[in-house]
Amino acid sequence: MRAIRGFLFCLAALIALASAPAFASDALPADLSAKIDKIAADALAKSGVPSASVAIVRDGKLVYAHAYGDARLNPKTPAMPAMRYSIGSISKEFTAAAILMLQQQGKLSLDDKVAKFFPELTDADHITIRQILSHTSGYQDYWPQDYLMPMMKQPTTPAHIMDTWAKKPLDFAPGTQWQYSNTGYVIAGSIVQKLTGQTPFEFLQQHVFPKLGITDAYDTNRRALPATDARGYSRFALGPLRPSEKEGVNWMFGAGELAMTASDLAKWDIAMIDQTLLQPASWRAMETEVVLNDGLGSGYGLGVFVGSMDGHRMISHDGEVMGFTAGNYIFPDERTAVVVLTDQDAVGTFGVIAKGIAKALFEVHDPEAARALAQAKAIFADLQHGKINRSLFSADANSYFDATAMHDYQTSLAPLGKPESFTIRGARKRGGMQMRAYSVAFPKRKLSITTYILPDGKLEQYIVAPE
Repeated sequence: MRAIRGFLFCLAALIALASAPAFASDALPADLSAKIDKIAADALAKSGVPSASVAIVRDGKLVYAHAYGDARLNPKTPAMPAMRYSIGSISKEFTAAAILMLQQQGKLSLDDKVAKFFPELTDADHITIRQILSHTSGYQDYWPQDYLMPMMKQPTTPAHIMDTWAKKPLDFAPGTQWQYSNTGYVIAGSIVQKLTGQTPFEFLQQHVFPKLGITDAYDTNRRALPATDARGYSRFALGPLRPSEKEGVNWMFGAGELAMTASDLAKWDIAMIDQTLLQPASWRAMETEVVLNDGLGSGYGLGVFVGSMDGHRMISHDGEVMGFTAGNYIFPDERTAVVVLTDQDAVGTFGVIAKGIAKALFEVHDPEAARALAQAKAIFADLQHGKINRSLFSADANSYFDATAMHDYQTSLAPLGKPESFTIRGARKRGGMQMRAYSVAFPKRKLSITTYILPDGKLEQYIVAPE
């Protein structure tokens, strides 16, 4: 139920690729599919995480669903796309949706005070539902640890969690800080139950999952996933993978109880992209960053992080329960989403895979990349020898390479010798020009080169700097 943040990435024979697609043929180009498979396989090989299940949405449609590695180690069972994984705190997106549905029905308001439902909780007459959903309430988190404490191996009740943690003094005044709190989502789930007579999972089973076409979501708040699904694993330091212990009943109530396939979670992402299921105002409330009392942004909406990745607006959440970590990344403006579910806790491999896939999806095809790379190499070699072909450069760039610049480029670059590698790192448009970035590796250091090319083909910039 903890939200964890993790990102950075061979193919190993020990990783069995159970990559049977969920479709007769993938809707992605073969080279992109191969790149995605390599990203996932490399990340598993490097981290030792047993398996990953991946789903990709493109143009608002599910286009890719593959699983990699072994979902169970004893007996060894290849991961398959139809297997369910615990999604941990990504469940909070669904609890927030349940609250928003109840608001649509006129049964509550996001600005209602918690006291309307649980007046005995600390400062309940000053804390709103919006604040518990946005982690700005001040209620202390009952599970920030990345392991299972003895008390959490035993069954509990939502009332016990609220009595123990939501009756303490607040960690901060409501609305003044952002601090992740599972306790707030137990309160939110309890509000759902108080108004409907249903647990959050039961409410979702009746009002949400059928509309999304999700038929086999699982409530791990009550019991562990069956043997036909993924098994969760943990490590002690650098020791071997060991089957994870299971949290006791009700410790995940409203905050992290869901398990599903990556493809089913992608169906939720499609609803978010298409703005179906909820009313537009509800989606807007969920995806709008909550602002603190001092005017600073919190980076969080209602049940989702609100931010960007490489310039693309991103709505996201990650999650962790014992034995599982997961990430869900939606790029609404590009109608794209990436889901990665893994079966080991306290690791960020899901983020490595997801970030790599997102970069691959958004990579701009650069038909001139090979020619530009050859040109960049030749210019670098010339600069090492104190030479420059000024016909390649614009007037601005030629003014940059004055006598002082040429002297410094030659004297600092010549001693490095011939590069071990010279690779293109990325390309994009900016200011009406084609920008490209390169990495140049030498035995003891790395350099970065940034170029801008005008529409007429002249170089407006060629700058070398330490990487």
